[in-house]
Amino acid sequence: MAYSTVTRGVHIGLADRIAAFFTALRDSRQRYRMYRQTVLELSVLSDRELHDLGLHRSSIDAVALEAAYGK
Repeated sequence: MAYSTVTRGVHIGLADRIAAFFTALRDSRQRYRMYRQTVLELSVLSDRELHDLGLHRSSIDAVALEAAYGK
């Protein structure tokens, strides 16, 4: 007895790839805006206010990266 298997690849059209590119670009810009906004908001706080939050001024960048990118 003979068996036949048909495997079809997923072909993404040009329009889908362009849409995915612009979606990724938009998401990237939104994440960067969140990062910048977080840095700006934490930078205006005094050292005492940062200490109340359990942060040091040198950790502002790391906190902003975590907030925007989850890293």
